[in-house]
Amino acid sequence: SYSNALENREVYLKHPPVFSNKLEIDAPITDQKSSGRCWIFAGLNMLRQRMMKEHNLEELELSQPFVFFYDKLEKSNWFLENVLKTLDEDLDGRVVQYLLKDPVGDGGQWDMFVALVEKYGVVPKEAYPETYHTSSSGQMDGLVTTKLREYAKTMRAEHAKGRSIEEVRGLKDQMLKEIHRIISVSLGQPPKKFNWAFYNKDKKFHEFRDITPLQFYKDHVKQDCKNMVSLIHDPRNAYMKKYTVKYLGNVHGAEQVHYINLSVDQIKEYAANVIKSGRPVWFGCDVGKFHSRNKGMMDTELIDYKAAFDFGFGMTKAERLQYGESLMTHAMVLTGVHIEDGEIVRWRIENSWGDSYGNKGYLTMTDRWFDEFVYQIVLEKDDLPREVLDVLEQDAVVLPPWDPMGALAK
Repeated sequence: SYSNALENREVYLKHPPVFSNKLEIDAPITDQKSSGRCWIFAGLNMLRQRMMKEHNLEELELSQPFVFFYDKLEKSNWFLENVLKTLDEDLDGRVVQYLLKDPVGDGGQWDMFVALVEKYGVVPKEAYPETYHTSSSGQMDGLVTTKLREYAKTMRAEHAKGRSIEEVRGLKDQMLKEIHRIISVSLGQPPKKFNWAFYNKDKKFHEFRDITPLQFYKDHVKQDCKNMVSLIHDPRNAYMKKYTVKYLGNVHGAEQVHYINLSVDQIKEYAANVIKSGRPVWFGCDVGKFHSRNKGMMDTELIDYKAAFDFGFGMTKAERLQYGESLMTHAMVLTGVHIEDGEIVRWRIENSWGDSYGNKGYLTMTDRWFDEFVYQIVLEKDDLPREVLDVLEQDAVVLPPWDPMGALAK
């Protein structure tokens, strides 16, 4: 590969996996396997940090399949609701064809994660473990997608016969029952109640019995995800503005996906402050750019294309977004930052590709890579100044469904 044949050795020598500020807890590395669930893994990996500290745990993994189950069900309902909204749109038009393209793909964004855990809660991995179709979701996704497109055809045909939108909506219950059956057979029924038993680092036994997923989320996770804010760096658009993307979401009736657009320097400052306070940061980036999987490194000078081909690359971050060259593709967790002489040099990342990847599952990202390919971070409101929080009171600028800010992390 280019990353092996053209690697710039100086980058590795200059950026060893050592960090001046690193989280106290190194939780076991997780593995999303052949699925696009990174945003769920990153969300749950972030949430478990506080739990591990409070309960003095050596290890903990929260169930990604549990959140995944309800994401598939909710995305199916979301799609059918959007079909109802667009019954009078041209079938061959860009909007309808966009909605039909990938109605229940695995990918997602932070606000979609929040909508799910706030509605359904969280469970430990042992209460709802992996199955074949959580780890390798392609077959199930294909089956659900086929049925949803068939339902869309039925809905549009019935509306064309003169039935009202509310009459057509009446068909949805049976359709969702069939989707629920597909997901349940493929993944198994998620628990309504469960017991959570564990030994802490001091070898003391603890047990909590008959907990519901929502009780577990509120009583043990203790992270108010609704109190967190999505910050993006989109240099095409004005900073200190609130944005949303039309038709983006998964849970019908949940709060709309929205972001505050800030300069990359602001985003890095706030993220570094959170890490220095001992907390992780969920973030989204274009993971495939200038990236060595074997050595777990991301840097804009990692691959020396100039030496092999006698050219470089001339597009800015804004231009890459405008011309389809880059967008958010993956979500992970920032767990460390290295600062020298008051300047950020590199970042430590917890990924969800297993511990055989990179540096035992961790990545090193240089600060200049962050500038070019990180698009989103999530922080608590208390971590942001008043002038940034005031942006939330604005009416959101609505971006079209196909805008790169609507890209789903996989």
